[in-house]
Amino acid sequence: MSKSPKPPSVVFGQAVIGPPGSGKTTYCLGMQEFLSAIGRKVAVVNLDPANEGIPYQCAVDISELITLADAMENLKLGPNGGLIYCMEYLEANFDWLQEKLAKFTGHYFLFDCPGQVELCTHHSSLRNIFAQLAKWNFRLAAVHLVDSHYCTDPGKFISVLCTSLSTMLHVELPHVNVLSKMDLIEQYGKLAFNLDYYTEVLDLSYLVDHLASDPFFKNYRRLNEKLVEVVEDYSLVSFVPLSIQDKESMQRVMQAVDKANGYSFGDLEHRNLAALMSAAVGADFHFTSTLSVQEKYVQPQEKSVEQEVMDI
Repeated sequence: MSKSPKPPSVVFGQAVIGPPGSGKTTYCLGMQEFLSAIGRKVAVVNLDPANEGIPYQCAVDISELITLADAMENLKLGPNGGLIYCMEYLEANFDWLQEKLAKFTGHYFLFDCPGQVELCTHHSSLRNIFAQLAKWNFRLAAVHLVDSHYCTDPGKFISVLCTSLSTMLHVELPHVNVLSKMDLIEQYGKLAFNLDYYTEVLDLSYLVDHLASDPFFKNYRRLNEKLVEVVEDYSLVSFVPLSIQDKESMQRVMQAVDKANGYSFGDLEHRNLAALMSAAVGADFHFTSTLSVQEKYVQPQEKSVEQEVMDI
């Protein structure tokens, strides 16, 4: 009696997405070094055809298939149309991608994705690429990076919440939202509330009230109330703070991603009970970790923003 064929092994990884300038390439470099240091074999895949001067060791590079410059020059497209065409071209050449990925058996993958927001909110190509990877037994978690300094502007933070929610619903992957560049969080202003208010996305009515104190946004209060109602009704969005130079911060993000894609409970390496419990942490851990990040990167202030406004 012939033996049944052995099922293909599960491959774990991260799909690193986010708007331009949010630090996706820097994150891939830092996470590659961090995971390599703890013993994981890491392969980084560049899916951004506009990514030049890649700082990390790249296992697979889409520029070998197509580049944004070639698409723009030959098809007379702008940068946005060119990126969409490149993703559709990759979607039409899955055999090329499968052949490249097959060379890295037993690796943990980091996919450095393009920064065009439309690809993650309503265009289907990137989602179809992730779906095809799932058919090849890839278990990916989306790591959505957002600049942390948006927290200092209530209007921008509401926009970030809407974009994050739209991305989560469209990409259809286990999702970890990350506030990147925590060391620069107060570069453009002070936080109106404690950091956990933003990471856990607590009662957003306070944010709308604070936003209404601005004469420009006062006329749009009703619109802002409806936007935050949508975010709160879904109750999906939360954030993990990250500073790429901070090992503790990197470990917290790694644990959140491992919990999301199931790596912590897989069979690629020996894991003891302590390792499993560290991945299955609850809200108390996240609150404590957020508090430590706030103490490290957020300057204490004698008066709250609301009190300063009242003084003025």
